[in-house]
Amino acid sequence: MRRNRALPLAALLLCTPALTGTAPAVATSQSVPAGPLRILLTNDDGYNAPGIRTAFQRLTAAGHDVTIVAPLTNQSGTGTKMLSGPTVTVKHPEPKVWAVDGTPGDSVAFGLSEVFEDQAPDLVVSGTNFGPNIAGLATHSGTVGGAVAALEYGVPAIALSTGGFAAPDPVSTINAMRPTVDFTVKLIDQLQSRAKSGRLLPKGVGLNVNHPVVGADGTGTAEGVSTTFQDPQTVLEPDFTDSGDGTWKVDVRFAPRPAAKGGDVEAVSADRISISPMSANWNTGPVDFAGTAALLTGLRP
Repeated sequence: MRRNRALPLAALLLCTPALTGTAPAVATSQSVPAGPLRILLTNDDGYNAPGIRTAFQRLTAAGHDVTIVAPLTNQSGTGTKMLSGPTVTVKHPEPKVWAVDGTPGDSVAFGLSEVFEDQAPDLVVSGTNFGPNIAGLATHSGTVGGAVAALEYGVPAIALSTGGFAAPDPVSTINAMRPTVDFTVKLIDQLQSRAKSGRLLPKGVGLNVNHPVVGADGTGTAEGVSTTFQDPQTVLEPDFTDSGDGTWKVDVRFAPRPAAKGGDVEAVSADRISISPMSANWNTGPVDFAGTAALLTGLRP
């Protein structure tokens, strides 16, 4: 495998901050193995972060064949950004670990194209992230972006995050990563046992899983599991102050609003695990599509 992979000019010309499908198409098997899965594990905190290492250890202990293909450095907040340069540096510091000097999307693209070039993985797991990816945070999350990249190439994906609806406490959040991944092992087991259609998940559908931090030290057990939607609130509010020299000071404050009923914020705030089904595109539902189409009726070039 090449350690520095040059991307074709055509791919670079097509790149946008949202994924454009420039990585090679991935052919995935429709049947799910009855035994251990081959898992590509990525994240946005970096290949050596506590969350991804906990996930690697627990998923491997559960019998799965896990390979880390993750960013070399912290890429939090990069969303779906990928393919931002003509080359990418890739390191292979230890067996089953690849570190890509790029975004989670770059890591997944490299993993599917090179590390798993002979046979696509059965599942991509992105995380577990340090802190929650709920409400507006999920839209810009590199953790979620890594899962979206996998979905675009036809591979089932789970985005995994650990944190409550507040600024993460380092000790309790890291402690809560263990129950987060323990739950993920159970989740994967159930998906395998119920994959009657031959797929872990419906085609094009991924899961955004957020596990709360329960108890003062983070080792508590969640109150339950809720199937949720992404709460529409933005959570973070930016404020810009003019420095008078052409630069602006940027401050961000945490500004939560009442949780939407049935949303991810409501679930995590109640110490429940939130699982939000997601797709890899930004299409609206049929009702919103029809309503918008009516507004556009009669337009002419």
